[in-house]
Order: sequence, then C-alpha cells, then structure tokens
Amino acid sequence: MPDLTPDRLVSGFIWYIAFLFSTTCHEAAHALVAKMGGDLTAAQGGQVSLNPVPHLRREPWGMLVIPLISFLFMDRMFGWASAPYDPLWERRHPRRSGWMALAGPAANFSLMLLAVACLQVGDAAGWFHPDLVTGHRDFAATTLVIFFSLNLLLGTFNLLPVAPLDGSTVILLFMSEKTAQRYLEWLRGNSLAMAGLVVGILVFSYIYDPINTFVTRLLLPGNI
Repeated sequence: MPDLTPDRLVSGFIWYIAFLFSTTCHEAAHALVAKMGGDLTAAQGGQVSLNPVPHLRREPWGMLVIPLISFLFMDRMFGWASAPYDPLWERRHPRRSGWMALAGPAANFSLMLLAVACLQVGDAAGWFHPDLVTGHRDFAATTLVIFFSLNLLLGTFNLLPVAPLDGSTVILLFMSEKTAQRYLEWLRGNSLAMAGLVVGILVFSYIYDPINTFVTRLLLPGNI
C-alpha cells in the first residue's frame, strides 16, 4: 500500500479538486457551445453547468475512481469525462460540431491563463509566502501551479487530431462542407477510439515535455 503521508494527502486533495473543476469546465464548455449551435442533448442531461455532479454521474470511473487510483499508485492523475451529442446534428452542422469540440480545450487554456495571471499578480503583490526552510511554495501558489500544469496538459492532449480526442473533430473547422461530410462518414464509421487513444498517448509522450517546458518558461519564468 502506498505511503499516505499528510503531505501526500494534501497534494492529492489539491490535484483532485483541480482535476474535477477543470474537467467539469471542459465538458460544460462542450455542452454550452453545442446548445448554442442547436444540439440540446448535453444540456438536457444537465451538463451546461459547473456543478460536477451531472458529469460525475455520467462518468464515475473516469472522474472519480481512476483519477484517485492513478494518483495513489503513480503520483499522477489520469481520468476522463464526456458530453453527449446528437450524431445527426453533427452531420448536418459539421462546423458547429468543430466549434463544440474546440470549446473544451479552450476552457482548459483559459483556466491555465487565469492561473498564470493569479500567480503573477500574487508574486508582484507579495501574497505568497514560501516555506523559509524548504523553499516550497505555500498552499495558494501550489494550487495555482497545479491548475496551470493540469490545464496545459488537458488542453494540449485533447487537441491531438486522433479519435476520440477533441482534435479529431476540431479539424472540421478547416474543411469544406463536402470534405467534412466525407471525413465524418469515415471517422464515425470506423471503430478507431481505442487505436486512436493509444496513438495519441504515444505521440503525446514525445511532444509534451518540450511543449510544457516552452510554455512554462514563456508564461511562468519565475516559477520553474
């Protein structure tokens, strides 16, 4: 059994709150943009909401069980969530579907930038007080850095253009109507979800570290 020290429990609590809120915002953004585009499927399920309960009910394993187990054994938090949509609506309005897909990663990048702004303001105002002995960040700064890191990861990973990730639908925005229809027929007519996820994870393992380093140095040069 992993050693559950007080520091580890606090770290796990912060990571889970960040994961739950960030994932809820991601799915709520999908649901809201779909509703604005005429698809009420997710809205009728209560997912146009920052209340995590409807999202937890839909994906209890991805939003509760797996994240906690992954952190317990690997010190990393993995999980997933989903928002339902009408496939017929997607076929009729591929560009609207593309905007719906983009809304989730956009929500994550917005949270990332909000965390950056709070860290920079807090540093300038002297609101953060690191431990004088260890040099570790205080609770508030640690929470904001976790929000930054987690949302950068979520936003970047979901933009990979492989099914079932959002990027596979976002690319509809760059296609003509006719090409988008043909692409959707191919994409939804194949069982690509598992293979695409494996490919996405493999590709992500190679590209994310340079992206993370670049973005962190660009936006948080004093917090590396």
